[in-house]
Amino acid sequence: MVTTIECIYENGQVILAEEPMNKGSVKVFVLFTDEKIEKIAKQRPFGLMKGSVNLRADFNEPLDDLKEYM
Repeated sequence: MVTTIECIYENGQVILAEEPMNKGSVKVFVLFTDEKIEKIAKQRPFGLMKGSVNLRADFNEPLDDLKEYM
């Protein structure tokens, strides 16, 4: 199985963007790109969009357009 995880090489260390699923010993390949990284993006806190999405009360009701199929 091959898993790809984005990481940043900085000051002689590889910083993983996420925790790998496999915790055991595995072979790792490192691929360097020419893309420059300004800063590691911080994870956004949960709830930033809270209250910005409103669903209608009849959201789960069957659609009139599909009545003939039901």
